[in-house]
Amino acid sequence: MHILNSSYFLGIENYMLPCFTKQLWGFDCPGCGLQRAIIFLIQGQFGAAFKMYPAIYPMFLLFGFLIMDKLFSIKYANKITNVLIIGTVGCILTNYILKFI
Repeated sequence: MHILNSSYFLGIENYMLPCFTKQLWGFDCPGCGLQRAIIFLIQGQFGAAFKMYPAIYPMFLLFGFLIMDKLFSIKYANKITNVLIIGTVGCILTNYILKFI
């Protein structure tokens, strides 16, 4: 429970990086919402994290697999990594395109 509330105590929301693409050109970049989604995950708001940035879960799956691959020898790791990368990028691009529709 302490970890879930740590974002409030640390004031993480006050130190989020601004989106330079949005500041310069006025539209979202493919990564807009990622920081807020991570804050929602820390707070335990999993549905809100998905609504904010749907690619958060495939991204964590990819990073988790990459960490496991470094720790253990996984058969077909390159193929699995490629599938996870394609899925994550596909999710990011689909979300980005749907923002403009």
